Amino acid sequence: MTTNPVLTTVHQQFPWMRGEHPEESVRFNAQQGLWEVFMHAEAVAVLGDNQNFSSNSLKFLAGEEAAAELNDGNLIQTDAPEHRKLKRLISHAFTPKTVADLEPRIAQLTHKMLDEVEGRDGFEWVAELAYPLPVTIIADLLGVPSGDKEMFRSWVDERFSGDMELSLNPDDAEQQQVLGQRQYELTTQLGAYMSEHAAERRRRPRADLLTELVQAEVDGERLSDRQVSTFGCLLLLAGHITTTMMLGNTVLLLDANPEQGARVRADRSLIPPAIEEAVRMLSPFASAYRITTADVQVGAETIPAGQMVRLWTAAANRDPEVFADPHGFDAGRDPNPHLAWGRGMHFCLGAPLARLEGRVVLDILFDRFPQLRTDPDRPAEFMPNPETLGVRTLPLLTR
Repeated sequence: MTTNPVLTTVHQQFPWMRGEHPEESVRFNAQQGLWEVFMHAEAVAVLGDNQNFSSNSLKFLAGEEAAAELNDGNLIQTDAPEHRKLKRLISHAFTPKTVADLEPRIAQLTHKMLDEVEGRDGFEWVAELAYPLPVTIIADLLGVPSGDKEMFRSWVDERFSGDMELSLNPDDAEQQQVLGQRQYELTTQLGAYMSEHAAERRRRPRADLLTELVQAEVDGERLSDRQVSTFGCLLLLAGHITTTMMLGNTVLLLDANPEQGARVRADRSLIPPAIEEAVRMLSPFASAYRITTADVQVGAETIPAGQMVRLWTAAANRDPEVFADPHGFDAGRDPNPHLAWGRGMHFCLGAPLARLEGRVVLDILFDRFPQLRTDPDRPAEFMPNPETLGVRTLPLLTR
């Protein structure tokens, strides 16, 4: 396991990343009032069981009315059969060709952003490229102004800046209510922004994804305005922040493991598996939530119906029963059945775009900066949210 001081901070925040999984693979967290799953086999079983587990955790937390308002069009929170209908419609617009056609634009933006730091002794990776590139690509794809990216950044910072975990403990009710209200207001603001753009596409179509979404039709069905807005918001926020964290974490891990970094630089075909290994070791979203719809056995425990279950996918991604040397970075790890992109029905729809951006960006970065390394005098800082794993700042030296 690496002794990189920056990664030590992560290991301190998440004890299981030091190999200290709880003795139980499944346990009830009485302090927070929910069940937790830590190991790979149990997490895979829950993620694949759409009969006994619901993804609509918001309905459990905020009630039917709020969930209906905020979740219509949210693939992450939607259960079958509605999920299948939504995914068919969305996939009709967000096609593999749509993603593949972005490669020249990704390369162009990468070169342009690296031109800005050419000749300097160093630069800050997140601010100079890992944030602006994905948000510009997503904005271009949707057809919303990339000039609004600072507004998008403020929304993301607000959404993921808190240091509170979800708790169902009555003693935490007041804090959770404040947190929930803040998130509701943020979602409402972003929804209004996206709704305005979606409505404009119905009046004046353009060559962009929002237009494709409002025009998508399968078997005579179309997405409603709210569904277009909700999915657009999901893609705008989750689509770029996940890639930002992935790019930062991958560069950090390649630097922290210099032999593996040299291996990838020498053989660029290893970039895709290196990215998969990076999201395994530092999964951008460390957890996922489900609600039991019936009494169900998970591991050695029977979880009653109507209970919140938190799947620590970041812990499952270091399960020694599945991954040899789970705390070691292996750029060529194969197989690598990590859960960072989800599994089954809720596998991340944006994963192909994130992978494409990572492959293009890293290949260009290695060509242009052969001496790139982290700055020992300015260590990286991680996002404070306990359920995300991503660098907020990553100063790099180029010489």
